[in-house]
Amino acid sequence: MKEFTRRDFLKTTAALGAAAIVPSELARGAERVEEVFASPMFQEGPGGLLVPPAAGLPITGTFLDEISHDIPHQNWGEKEWDADFANMKAIGIDTVIMIRSGYRKFITYPSKYLIGKKDCYMPSVDLVDMFLRLAEKYGMKFYFGLYDSGRYWDTGDLSWEIEDNKYVIDEVWERYGHYTSFGGWYISGEISRKTKGAIGAFHAMGKQCKDVSGGLPTFISPWIDGKKAIMGTNKSVNDNAVTVAEHEREWNEIFDGIHDVVDACAFQDGHIDYHELDAFFEVNKKLADRYGMKCWTNAETFDRDMPIKFLPIKFDKLRMKLEAARRAGYDKAITFEFSHFLSPQSSYLQAGHLYNRYKEYFNIK
Repeated sequence: MKEFTRRDFLKTTAALGAAAIVPSELARGAERVEEVFASPMFQEGPGGLLVPPAAGLPITGTFLDEISHDIPHQNWGEKEWDADFANMKAIGIDTVIMIRSGYRKFITYPSKYLIGKKDCYMPSVDLVDMFLRLAEKYGMKFYFGLYDSGRYWDTGDLSWEIEDNKYVIDEVWERYGHYTSFGGWYISGEISRKTKGAIGAFHAMGKQCKDVSGGLPTFISPWIDGKKAIMGTNKSVNDNAVTVAEHEREWNEIFDGIHDVVDACAFQDGHIDYHELDAFFEVNKKLADRYGMKCWTNAETFDRDMPIKFLPIKFDKLRMKLEAARRAGYDKAITFEFSHFLSPQSSYLQAGHLYNRYKEYFNIK
């Protein structure tokens, strides 16, 4: 059988373009193929990368998902966490973010307020103290994630989260603010669009965090209400997905109301399709620049395309998302989250393989 060569592919593409409704798009696609195959970075042969290595934005931060409601707990103690911090450090992670200090009645530190006033359960160890110590040991910055009472998820009104966090913020800073690794705050309420109470809640909590800590940075990590935003529904696809124009209009209003007390926004990247990344990422960066905010990406290392929730993501999907973030000029890539989905000691075997592919792509020895 005759071999189908690159030249045959380009001729076929050109022929299709002549009959297409938008031939200019196919022509641009053919030019892109020509550029890829002509690139000196294209490595043919066994084991060679077919894409330019290290073209994506490297991951330099991760959430610590110690209080979760949808991912199995790994039941690590300090020995396992110490080893994981070392694994993070080995690939260049310099920032760790505790995703939340508590969710409903489960909490991460012995909070007098949450235990005494909210009937939360006493944790067996002080995870905040442990994370801060490990962050100091490995030269990382630790961001404290605020408390999530669950009332927002029950009511759709984010303003419910202000009151409890008034006490949590003050209590935590008094207890742990002396650590040099305490680098900032994560305002943990997750939204996607214009949400009841969101601007006021983000502003109130962000202002208190900055006021009590002498201006340490704060950030949020919302999701994009794309076709894969189906959690909590019986749908296989979101048939009311936000358009790029709607996303820009709504987040322009939100950024306008919070930019003086929220320093960065790390949109979750997993709710839109891969061909949509550039359009949404360009809008995110434009809005962040307009309001003087840092534009981060929350590069999800779990796979939203699988019927099983949640498993480590296919490497090429992660690569494409990181490459889109670099093309858009993003300032930083963080992930949700290293320990379950990218760590070589994860309970998921695939996570260690993803770690190896990531190191190969970024040429990390």
